[in-house]
Amino acid sequence: MNPAALVTLVVLLCSSSLGNGGKVLVFPVDGSHWVNMKVIIEELHSRGHEITVLRPTDTWYIQSDSPHYKSITIESPAGFDEKFFGSFITTMLNLRRQGGSFWARLSLEYELVSKFYNMHAKVMELMGQIFDDAKLMQSLHDTKYDLVLTDPAIGGGVLLGHRLGLPLVFNVRWTVQGEGHQAIAPAPLSYVPIPGTELTDKMTFPQRIKNVVYYFFTVFQMWYVTDSNYKPFVHRYFGSDVHYMELFQAADIWLMRNDFTFEFPRPTMPNIVYMSGFQCKPSKPLPKELEDFVQSAGEHGIIIMTLGTLVKNLPQDITEDIASAFAELPQKVIWRHQGKRPSTLGNNTLILDWLPQNDLLGHPKTRVFVAHGGTNGIQEAIYHGVPLVGLPLMFDQPDNFFRMKARGVAKVLDIATMNKDVFLEALKEVLYEPSYREKMKALSRLQRDQPMKPLDLAIFWIEYVMRHKGAPHLRTESYKMSNIQYYCIDVAAFLLAVILLIFTVFISAMKFLWRKMFSRSKAKKE
Repeated sequence: MNPAALVTLVVLLCSSSLGNGGKVLVFPVDGSHWVNMKVIIEELHSRGHEITVLRPTDTWYIQSDSPHYKSITIESPAGFDEKFFGSFITTMLNLRRQGGSFWARLSLEYELVSKFYNMHAKVMELMGQIFDDAKLMQSLHDTKYDLVLTDPAIGGGVLLGHRLGLPLVFNVRWTVQGEGHQAIAPAPLSYVPIPGTELTDKMTFPQRIKNVVYYFFTVFQMWYVTDSNYKPFVHRYFGSDVHYMELFQAADIWLMRNDFTFEFPRPTMPNIVYMSGFQCKPSKPLPKELEDFVQSAGEHGIIIMTLGTLVKNLPQDITEDIASAFAELPQKVIWRHQGKRPSTLGNNTLILDWLPQNDLLGHPKTRVFVAHGGTNGIQEAIYHGVPLVGLPLMFDQPDNFFRMKARGVAKVLDIATMNKDVFLEALKEVLYEPSYREKMKALSRLQRDQPMKPLDLAIFWIEYVMRHKGAPHLRTESYKMSNIQYYCIDVAAFLLAVILLIFTVFISAMKFLWRKMFSRSKAKKE
């Protein structure tokens, strides 16, 4: 084929893909959730789809200008501003360090529940403004989007998708009621642990008691945090006979950000698609200065430490202990830290405001990853086969790290009681006990051993929903049933009534026959 013909063919192919592209409206969640949503957006854009992202005014990660999407900024906050989360994290850390007393624990839970309540209240205010903006809603209708892609950790995208009458695809780990599976799939409490219990799928009798107690505690949280915010809104805009969770359960596809290298075995549903590690990719070469520092570690290798996007710095005494422990190791350390420089910092430790996490995790000299336990970081550690030392802080992080601990690939510390000696001992254990690395390498092989790349799988199902205008044949209609119908309480009551009726008739018949026989016997005697 001559060059001119080849160029023509490429242009035609590109034009064809762009011509077949769909229109996707994205309602994301900020912070680390946006980091993985952005991966999907960029891939959709590369395949010729037109993306529009809705963003509030207080966003700090979701940029208004991007080569991969257009944005619509709603002139209202959604409770996700950086200052809010910064102060919240500081408060949570201080409460945890007060010790393990009942009142400290109660204060911690109260603070967490209160913040979530306020956050969802802000989201409902934002959605009310969107729904009441006739011009904006008409514009969204007229654009004729093919679907809404959203993260159901907040309900804004779910509500908007139903208001516009569009198919829904979730990029999901959590919904407004907790872990995603709980909203759509059966979850027997006998072997499906409630997040936060730090239990596996193999529970003893006392552990099952704990699991059931935690379940009822989460029900109370849902009643206070989500029911009180979402019920009035949904009744106002969708009707008094609609429960807000019905709108979540009616989603077409649930793109689940984990799989069973991370989850314990449990029931699932046909419209749940597992895409664990979809954001992971092979490492790229490091910048020269960083590569030189890594190579200077020699055979000892390097340790990476970062506590994610929300934690700018830790209390000073903790950073001093961490720096002092690092200084006693022969490994080189790359630490993402934006607070005051510790006075105990050793010559082997490089402090950065930002680090290329994926590229460092994929480097052959990386030995240990010290992390806070966000899903993204753990999935990247699994992908690259790097064992972990955990400093979980809040939200799902303790639960995430418990799963890694149960698989023998992580040593987990309590930041409330951690000191230099405890941290140093944990580092040495993971560095020099081969089982941590061996088990993580095995977990990495399991995660990678898939028929197609997780990101390709996610895009396939998004485009599937576009092609077929939804996927109702994969979605159970059980969410339309009442609890009485779902648990067959009405059937049990009916069968019990039939049994009682038969038993009553039988007893009555026996009494009648007995009286007959008794009366005949009496007549003969007379």
